[in-house]
Amino acid sequence: MPSKPRLFAPVDALVVATMFLTIVSGAGATPKYKVLHAFGIGKDGAGLWAGLVLDGKGNLYGTTSGGGASGDGTVFRLTPRPAGKWAETVLHNFNGNDGSDPVGGVTLDAAGNLYGATVLGGGPYKYGTVFQLTPGTHGWKEVMLHRFGQKDYGADPESTLVMDAKGNLYGTAPGSAFELTPVSHGWKEIILHVFTGEHGDGFGAYTGMTMDAAGNLYGETLHGGTSTRCGGGCGTAYQLQRTADGWKERILHDFGAIGDGAFPLGTLSLDSAGNLYGTTGVGGTTGNGTVYRLTLQADGHWKETIVYSLTGGANGIEPGGGVVMDKAGNLYGTTTAGGSPNCECGIVYKLSPGPEGKWNFKVLHTFVGTDGAQPVGELILDDKGNLYGNTITGGAGGYGVAFELTP
Repeated sequence: MPSKPRLFAPVDALVVATMFLTIVSGAGATPKYKVLHAFGIGKDGAGLWAGLVLDGKGNLYGTTSGGGASGDGTVFRLTPRPAGKWAETVLHNFNGNDGSDPVGGVTLDAAGNLYGATVLGGGPYKYGTVFQLTPGTHGWKEVMLHRFGQKDYGADPESTLVMDAKGNLYGTAPGSAFELTPVSHGWKEIILHVFTGEHGDGFGAYTGMTMDAAGNLYGETLHGGTSTRCGGGCGTAYQLQRTADGWKERILHDFGAIGDGAFPLGTLSLDSAGNLYGTTGVGGTTGNGTVYRLTLQADGHWKETIVYSLTGGANGIEPGGGVVMDKAGNLYGTTTAGGSPNCECGIVYKLSPGPEGKWNFKVLHTFVGTDGAQPVGELILDDKGNLYGNTITGGAGGYGVAFELTP
């Protein structure tokens, strides 16, 4: 399965300790953490890189990048049972010919169909696929909607797809953003933008995009931009706007200035006022990564504000997967490292807005390995305020867990 390198460098212990003493922790009940399923036992899936999706009945759906009957990954469902139990069902085992290594998650439409992408497989070039899974009386049927070719800019997609009201699918690959549109004879691929990494453009669009009410798309690139501090650029946040002449890219923020974050890696979150929230793996005042906000100004430019700079140590290093916002305006996210000194397995955190633009930071859960390790996918919230997420490794089977956390 794909291996993402750790992006952070160690921080001086004295700095960490000093910053730790200044953290403002929220009051309230003790968060409740629960492992819903541990992966890697038997022919189960292995390695959960992307977040989960929740249907109207309370079922959770996701992907594993490896494991399963052929070792090429799975799509699974977790169903709530009596007495707080959860049951896993493998909906599809990839075999290489129909795709392999689904790193992104799945998208659910109103009819209950699932859509996703695989990084590899699909033949003849094995540069990945976009697939649909449809429920039926005899199980779930997979249809490959698109096979990426050798010279296809959309090759090797790692993102979770987003669907618009017309049923069109949008996704990213490291070098492009693409659209798949249903037509009479199948699905048609349209390349919306090619990321070049040149002249200030980004490159490395590994995560999915967010769509606003007007149909504009927002995302991040891990590399590219104009900064020389990172070598190859520190990454960008971008908008793809639908115009009469096609899709137009606009760079909303170029990362890498002194004190700014670098290497953004996650799905952007859009609030009701149109502000965007995201995370960077490194940078900020301590070098351990940031949570940031982008706000549209009256002159049409976007302003970045660092919501919080991670302090490292017990308070986490390398935030990834972005953040999710609840109805009260609190932000929730994860770090892939830091936390327990015995494990460095990451944390789940909460940021609450305070007076004068300050945000209060609180650790909700510290992973220790047996309960999961390296959470990297996007968190989701249900209508009761419960959080659901996943880890790449750890757990009873060693290959990740799906979890629930009640803040």
